[in-house]
Amino acid sequence: MPPRSSAEIRASIEETRRELSYSVNDLQSKVKELTDWRARIAEHQKNAIIGAAIAGFVIGGGIAATFGLFRRG
Repeated sequence: MPPRSSAEIRASIEETRRELSYSVNDLQSKVKELTDWRARIAEHQKNAIIGAAIAGFVIGGGIAATFGLFRRG
């Protein structure tokens, strides 16, 4: 490989910086999209409500059972 001039090296560095800038911006937008839990819940609102109701029922039943054991003993 023939030696490059300082101008060619600077141009290569600037091109790499530009590419990195685009890559970082793209990555930031993808991370933002993937971690947007409000949008995910809005997309699957029915399933989220059903899951919350089931979790509440299970937790409530566990608490009631625990207090029932203390009342008997």
